[in-house]
Amino acid sequence: MKKRFVSLMLAAAMVATMAAGCGNNSGNSGSKDDASDNKTDTENVDDKEDSSGDDKTASGSGSVYYLNFKPEQGPDWVELAETYTEQTGVPVTVVTAASGEYEKTLKSEMDKSEAPTLFQVNGPVGLASWKDYCYDLKDSAIYKNLKSDDFALIADSGEVQGVAYVIETYGLIYNKKLLADYCALDGAKIKDASEINSFAKLKEVADDIQAKKDELGVNGAFTSPGMDGSSDWRFKTHLANLPIYYEYQADGIETTDAIKGTYLDNYKAIWDLYTTDTTIEPTMLSSATGEDSAAEFAMGEAVFYQNGTWAYNDIKDNEVADEDLGMMPIYIGVDGEENQGLCTGSENYWCVNKNASQEDIDATLAFLEWVITSDEGRTAFRDKMGFVTPFTTFGDDYQPSNPLVAAAQEDIDAGHKTVAWCFTTMPSEEWKNGVGSALLEYAQGTGEWDTVVEKFVDGWATEYKAANEE
Repeated sequence: MKKRFVSLMLAAAMVATMAAGCGNNSGNSGSKDDASDNKTDTENVDDKEDSSGDDKTASGSGSVYYLNFKPEQGPDWVELAETYTEQTGVPVTVVTAASGEYEKTLKSEMDKSEAPTLFQVNGPVGLASWKDYCYDLKDSAIYKNLKSDDFALIADSGEVQGVAYVIETYGLIYNKKLLADYCALDGAKIKDASEINSFAKLKEVADDIQAKKDELGVNGAFTSPGMDGSSDWRFKTHLANLPIYYEYQADGIETTDAIKGTYLDNYKAIWDLYTTDTTIEPTMLSSATGEDSAAEFAMGEAVFYQNGTWAYNDIKDNEVADEDLGMMPIYIGVDGEENQGLCTGSENYWCVNKNASQEDIDATLAFLEWVITSDEGRTAFRDKMGFVTPFTTFGDDYQPSNPLVAAAQEDIDAGHKTVAWCFTTMPSEEWKNGVGSALLEYAQGTGEWDTVVEKFVDGWATEYKAANEE
């Protein structure tokens, strides 16, 4: 099993070099721009400056302020920071931005006298706003220990402006036991989960589960596709990746200033399925949260749940046993999709603030080196955060036991073609918000699908132009 996890990291490192790799490698192409995965606060941002400032004055030897992007790991980072401070005496403050507020929070914090020394961007588009703040990491331990430059944001000048620290995968998480129970029902559309290898088959099964939900003891085939800010990123960003990916594949490109929307009918089909065969009524979508969806799956109330490897901490230790967690591709009805795999990549790049004092820069680089080389740091990544990393320092003994990571590896072993994270080329957060609002209005019956198409296609061109104006 350990060897298989290593294989996953190596396979993931190939994503950016595939056809239509969607700019996941170097810092010269388009990428995602805002913190769409953020869900909760770890520390009150407004209270941060005073507390860290006092520590730094007292220590006089540099300190670290990490503005964390991933709320689900916020408490783990705080605990790890405390361990480092206990060992070294160097103050480390961790703050996690609120749901969907990372970019806004970062802008606010960078204007303060005690600005973050360590922050995140989601790829080259996100980097564009912050490249003038990025310290060159070419001599750092985190860059020297990368498995591949595919996971570094490298400027034309050769400066290493950001380094990815986690490789993640998403798709349709499913409850193996519930799906097996469905297969045992009279008239079931499949005999085994492996028969679901296309949108047509997924829809046939989901429709039947929805019709037989009382018999199966669930509230719906899919968990609630909530459009609250803690959940809408799953659909305006991650689900929207699929039509973008297939368009890029068809056109042989990695980014574009004008998306055509070739596969938006397919996007409509999967969104219709999510909002029809689900646990709640469409009128409830605007207030349904990511926590609602995770809880529904964790308690065995739905069979399918669109999310990724990071969701394990939200669903473990409930009604769904680890051995019953599986993950299959998100099918949207494209020719040849029986060979499609899961979506694998990274949108989490560490950047060090070059405008910080040299003391704080050195302290931050030392902290990052400790994180990826120490037993404490690597154990926290493995056991608490469940990260698959692109660093050579994480050998066989430091791979996570996350069953969703194992499911991702099984998908690779099956020979399926990994879907690249093309959502990193979306032109702006405003574009995503426009698409998300249109999706919600369409699902609620207060808007038309044509508006989704308009926001997707016309909005892309408008936002791309605005983002690239000199």
